[in-house]
Amino acid sequence: QVQLVESGGGLVQVGGSLRLSCAVSGRTASSCNMGWFRQAPGKEREFVAAIIRTGGATYYGDSVKGRFAISRDNAKSTVDLQMNTLKPEDTAVYYCAADLRVRLPSRSPRDYDYWGQGTQVTVSS
Repeated sequence: QVQLVESGGGLVQVGGSLRLSCAVSGRTASSCNMGWFRQAPGKEREFVAAIIRTGGATYYGDSVKGRFAISRDNAKSTVDLQMNTLKPEDTAVYYCAADLRVRLPSRSPRDYDYWGQGTQVTVSS
């Protein structure tokens, strides 16, 4: 069993920055590929970023590439998402997710085994 708790969401103006954090417990963080997804009202859950268990490779959705950065600290069991140059279309609930399988990180939410409760990010124009 893996527990994920997100923090760091909030209200920010266009062009601003936020840093989300996901605390991992219940299993060694280094055994999981980790991903961030987001879901806006009336839309499907969207892939944002993922990082392989070792931290040696990262992957990004096209809409956030160059603006967001995912990182992890396995010693602290945390996974962060630094979000810069935020846009109104980044407004959504952001979820942290864990994939226990030994493979390259997936962009599909169906491939993730555990999810956090989500944290709201609102970008005002």
